[in-house]
Amino acid sequence: MGHIVAIVEIAKLLLQRDDRLYTTVLVMHPTLDPSTTKYNESLAASTLPDRMRVINLPRVESITSDTKSSNWLSTLIGGQKPHVKEYVSKMRTQFELSLDAPRLAGFIFDSFATGLKEVANEFGFPWYTFSASGAAFLGCLLHLQALHDEQGVDLTEFKNSDVELKIPTLANPLPAKLLPSALLEKDSLPTVLEQVRALAEARGILVNTFIEFESHAVNSLSNGRTPPIYPVGPIIKQRRDGHDVGSEQSNDYRNMVEWLDDQPPSSVMFLCFGSNGSFREKQVTEIACALENSGHRFLWSLRKPPPAGKWEPPRDYADFQEILPKEFLNRTAKIGKLGLAVEITMDYRKNFRGDNEIIVSADDIMKAIKHVMEGGEQIRRKVKELSGISEKSVMADGRSYSSLGHLVDDIIDNHQRSNSSTYAPSSYFK
Repeated sequence: MGHIVAIVEIAKLLLQRDDRLYTTVLVMHPTLDPSTTKYNESLAASTLPDRMRVINLPRVESITSDTKSSNWLSTLIGGQKPHVKEYVSKMRTQFELSLDAPRLAGFIFDSFATGLKEVANEFGFPWYTFSASGAAFLGCLLHLQALHDEQGVDLTEFKNSDVELKIPTLANPLPAKLLPSALLEKDSLPTVLEQVRALAEARGILVNTFIEFESHAVNSLSNGRTPPIYPVGPIIKQRRDGHDVGSEQSNDYRNMVEWLDDQPPSSVMFLCFGSNGSFREKQVTEIACALENSGHRFLWSLRKPPPAGKWEPPRDYADFQEILPKEFLNRTAKIGKLGLAVEITMDYRKNFRGDNEIIVSADDIMKAIKHVMEGGEQIRRKVKELSGISEKSVMADGRSYSSLGHLVDDIIDNHQRSNSSTYAPSSYFK
């Protein structure tokens, strides 16, 4: 869900930068994800820019709750290839019938959808990819893929290992046991490596970051071994009136904002682990105890995890009481707020089969809370400073703004070199 929102916003930003561009977002969504359906329905034609379309591809019915976690992505991509190919063929036919129709200039694939590069290659169009997780994580994946392919390192042996990895895009060594578990499981590793290998074939990589935030990582990636990097973030959802994911969540959103408005400035902790972020009961209990004992105000996005070993998106709890400690809501009624936040995605220590391998204790969580909220003046000052820089980076003359401009120039220049036609180029996005 979070990736779809980001792709839609990138498509809008490209339109704002050059009136010769047209964007089409092809959305493929798993059968079992209702939040994706609600978001897609909110993208009515009347709410989109004039030169933008959103097309919902047919569902892949072969994905069910019994689909293995390690197989669902390859099943989804494989099932959508014929639909994407069919749509591209229709676009080419439209141009042949009407020279006024926009011409296809290239693709931007989400990092999870690089398996669709075969379609771009078959039609002879350049393609870019979008990394929603930042430059440091992108570099981590590229480094690990190189260790596996070039040095024969078995990444699954890092599971529960005390080895510390020196990764160029990270300023400090990373304990190998904290790697995303999809890299440590034999069932899922081949799929991840296939996705990472595909990055080398991209014409460029858009990254959801800004240089001032990840200067070390961005500079490390500018080594000539990877395609050009375009730091275009932070990608911020352009808010309209209300909320875009249905009336019920619109009310939830308004209630949360009203509650936040009533709190003192800089007094609320926000806990959100993304649209696919969820924990089992034991970890939820540890977090709840830490929040309650800290005494600090909090806003917590809490989602129900899928069954272990099965692919299924996290769901809303019918009643938070079924997972939280007894009377927790009553005891924290004055300082806490629970709800659902669907637009932020971040990685956390989660087993690919659905079980958390590492339980972070309430004591450790509370120490971190107190460090930031009570003694972390330098941290809060740095966060506030970066917040201001991030806003400036996407404004005119900002570094992310300039990076997006370089991307647009590359799309158009490459299209004009490839086509002698003077008709306006178009962009086609997934």
